[in-house]
Amino acid sequence: MTQARPTALVAEDEHVLRDELVSHLAQLWPELEIAGIAADGIEALALVEKLRPDVLFLDIQMPGLTGIEVARHLSGKVHVVFVTAFDEHAVAAFEQGAVDYLLKPYDLDRLSLALARVRERLAGPPNDALAEVLNELERMARSERYLQWIRASAGSEIRLILAEDIVFFQADTKYTTVATIDGEAIVRMSLKQLMGQLDPALFLPIHRSTIVNVRFVQGVRRALDGSMVLSLKGRTELLSVSESNRHLFKMM
Repeated sequence: MTQARPTALVAEDEHVLRDELVSHLAQLWPELEIAGIAADGIEALALVEKLRPDVLFLDIQMPGLTGIEVARHLSGKVHVVFVTAFDEHAVAAFEQGAVDYLLKPYDLDRLSLALARVRERLAGPPNDALAEVLNELERMARSERYLQWIRASAGSEIRLILAEDIVFFQADTKYTTVATIDGEAIVRMSLKQLMGQLDPALFLPIHRSTIVNVRFVQGVRRALDGSMVLSLKGRTELLSVSESNRHLFKMM
């Protein structure tokens, strides 16, 4: 049963924002007792296990363990309220998952409405079905870290190409070719530079001169000599896979 005076833990690594949230909570929810403060994900996890708060205000982007990782560990143990700087469009992930959230920067009117919903939820057990919304939040957080657009030249035209539309990158001595279903363009970046900016869940290096988008891999062909090539959706090329990278496609 929820205590007469609910308790909370605030997990936020930016001390200015942490202090601001604590101050707002004291103003808008004076009955709430702040039982502890955490500056990273590992500390948040340990304090929740130790203090057993009713509510965890959890920043999504934190060092140590991310808020998403912390929430996975604590699903069903505490009411989680995500604190996020994601834009309004991303909030759909929270709504669909019936998960409470606070948006940064804090707006008192919006914060008040969010806290009213949190207070209602305290009447029931913590949500233990966070997997779907956590997966979506993880995808959003990952996509924010990686290149979303490529600026490439095709003849005299400069094109902006959505990263997820790129089938593969292939380097020669001077340039790197960007191949899409609709054609090709050129970027003046090395594959090494690109790999540091591309989402590794989507783009795999299959050869010293080639990076492929796994979403466009149609099939794998193996020759009698053990060599391997990839066939692609929307392209006619067969891309060679180096011996050191063949393990990436053993399940295909």
